[in-house]
Formats: sequence, structure tokens, C-alpha cells
Amino acid sequence: MICINLLPFRAARKKENIRRQVSIFCLMVILLVLSLLYYTRWVDRKIDHLNSNITQIKNQIVRYKDRADEVTKIKKKLKNLELKLGIVASLEAKRRNPVRLIDTLTQLMVPERMWINSLKTDAKNVVLKGLAFDNKTVADFMTRIEGSSLFSGVDLKTLQMKQIKGSARIKSFEVVCRKKMENKNAVDAK
Repeated sequence: MICINLLPFRAARKKENIRRQVSIFCLMVILLVLSLLYYTRWVDRKIDHLNSNITQIKNQIVRYKDRADEVTKIKKKLKNLELKLGIVASLEAKRRNPVRLIDTLTQLMVPERMWINSLKTDAKNVVLKGLAFDNKTVADFMTRIEGSSLFSGVDLKTLQMKQIKGSARIKSFEVVCRKKMENKNAVDAK
């Protein structure tokens, strides 16, 4: 019988398989290294792009911060100006009120029958002290005050007989008048 030795063929086949596996492994390693290099370059590009965006945004922030500071300064000046205008308007309204009060009281007095010695005013009331020839004059004065657009009511606090040098007798009176509360729009319109 003939014997054929197949051992060297198997050994050669084994070597070929090992070489093939080693070359596949080397190709896989090379492919992995190449893919990792590509990925790192891609990430580096993305990082560079994001860094450039960050610097652009920081520059914009600096530019807009300057503008925002200017706007804040302008708002502060505007608020200060509005406060000053409010004070001026308040002073203007307060400046006219005493003149208006004296003018109104002058028109309400009974001519040549009475006179006012003192006038005190606060936010709600006006206290008038004066002299009159008789009770009717004081009553007429109080009626005129009640009919006035400046006052909402009047109360007689005191009415006394006073003797003046000689034989003249006069009435000394004290009247409390309540001011009408003006609405703010009427004051602003003036």
C-alpha cells in the first residue's frame, strides 16, 4: 500500500491560517488607529470651532456690556430727571395753593363789616380768626365759605363779644374750614 504523508500540508495550512489571522489582526489595529486618528481630528476641529465661537461671543458680551452700562446710566439719569420733574410739579402746585386760598377768602369776606386777624392752614383744615361787627356778618361769611368750591364744610369754634376802647363792641370769632380734597388729575392739569 501506498502511504502519503499529509503532515507538511497541514503544517503549511496552519501557518497560512496563523499568517492570515495575524494580518487580519494587524489590519484591524491599523483600521482602529486610523479611525481613532480621524475621530480625534474631528473632535479637535469641533473644539477649535467652539473655541472660536466662544471668543466671538465673549467679544460680543464685552461690546454689549458697554452698551448695557450706557443704558443703565441713561435709565438712572431718566429716573433722576423724573424725580426732579415730580418735585418741580409738586412745588408748582404748592406755590399756587396759598395764593388761591387767600384770593378765595378775600372774595368770601363781607366787605367793610369784618376782617381776618390770623390764618392757619394744614393739609385738611384752615383756621381763621377775625373780628366782625355782628353775628349776622359771621353767619354770612360762614355761608359763603360753605358755598365755595375750595371748602367742603365750616364749623364755628368760638364767637365772643369783645369790648374795644370806648364803647364799640365787636364779635371775635374763630372758624375752622375743611378743605375739599382735589383729585390729582385736576392738579396735574393746572
